[in-house]
Amino acid sequence: MPYLVDIYAPADWKNTALSMMRTAGLIIAMLVQPAAGLISDRSTSRFGRRRPFILIGTLLDLVFLAAIGLSWNYWSLLVAVLLIQFSSNISHGPLQGLIPDLVPEEQRGRASAIKAIFELIPIALVGIIIAPIIASGHLDWTFVLTGVVLFITCLLTMVLVKEQQLKVKPDVPIWPSMVRVLGMLAGIGLGALAGLLGAALLGGIAGLVTWPFTGKDTAMTVAVFLGGAVAMILAVVVGVWAGSMITIGKEARSHSSFIWWIVNRLFFLAAITSLQGFVMYFLMYAFNITRDAATTLSGRLLLLVGVLTLFSALLSGWLADRVGHKRLVGLSGVMAALGSTLLLGTIWVPNLNLIYIAGFILGISSGLFMTTNWAMGTSLVPPEEAGRYLGISNLAGAGAGMIGAGIGGPVADYLNLSTPGLGYFAIFTAYTILFALSTVSLRFVRQKK
Repeated sequence: MPYLVDIYAPADWKNTALSMMRTAGLIIAMLVQPAAGLISDRSTSRFGRRRPFILIGTLLDLVFLAAIGLSWNYWSLLVAVLLIQFSSNISHGPLQGLIPDLVPEEQRGRASAIKAIFELIPIALVGIIIAPIIASGHLDWTFVLTGVVLFITCLLTMVLVKEQQLKVKPDVPIWPSMVRVLGMLAGIGLGALAGLLGAALLGGIAGLVTWPFTGKDTAMTVAVFLGGAVAMILAVVVGVWAGSMITIGKEARSHSSFIWWIVNRLFFLAAITSLQGFVMYFLMYAFNITRDAATTLSGRLLLLVGVLTLFSALLSGWLADRVGHKRLVGLSGVMAALGSTLLLGTIWVPNLNLIYIAGFILGISSGLFMTTNWAMGTSLVPPEEAGRYLGISNLAGAGAGMIGAGIGGPVADYLNLSTPGLGYFAIFTAYTILFALSTVSLRFVRQKK
């Protein structure tokens, strides 16, 4: 997406264009994925509940993947990307049901762990395979390769997964679950509104204070710089609490540790996913290199981060038994803040070794976080309502891109226009603060003994 957006969007608003694409796509995913999963719960198809949706979604993926490849400007690309978000989540929702459907309860933990590992492997594969192909100028081959992999994995699922036909459709209404999803979206929206209001207030005050000493332009820069970070922070805290109160109700207050766990998760994910999204543009500026060269470099960085994320994820179980989940989650936030600070330093010292050291630290911290954070969260939910409560964790998954990239993109473009590179310094600083706050938020999480 960053590569294609850089081709079609004007340079002075490409960060905004990318953030708009990601935010709109996440909203579609947040609505379509649970809806498709709930509809598949009620499917009485003779081919099984899940596989027909997986097949339909994948076939549509191939059509919309071709549409992405044939796009001719930003707006045609945006439409194609949103369509593939729609189609892929037709598959993803039902896909989540295969482990609960087919794996014995005593083996589900192991199956979920294997699933998590396989979800990390593609991060490294993108760096090994996709990035070099794009950098060599063969963008069309990336669409062909992605389509082939999608089709083969779908075919394997259709042939090897054995589902039984559902004889009796469950008599459970679909709307309560979808209302909860809408409640989560409303929470994120309220959080974003609170963030913008807070940013306007605090940023405005900072701008007014500095105006007499620095002039109007610098005062505006200070206001946007500070306002962007404040907006992200308030959007996370207010968004999670608002979404939780809407979906759970007053009982959310009696499970405040669980809510603060989601805050911790959203702080970290908003920072790491946004860093990944904007790193290519950051490298183009910091090293003054072309789009293709930045693709190669970001691919290497992604490969390093992916391999180390996988390694530390495998190691985290052993470490957690000796150190504890909460301490490891806190350590991951501190390490990630250090890694993003080093990445930030390449604005002034464009050194490749510094980039790789930052990637090393971010990869280790991401792997520790991904596994230990989720394990900690599962220990905080009421056992009898685990599904209902853990479903709210989607606030962190969907909200991460909406908050980190949705706010960061426009801030970066505005500040880059006033001073080249200042926008990347501002948003990467904000992401460093989010990492640090992910650790601070653990202060309000009390684990059960």
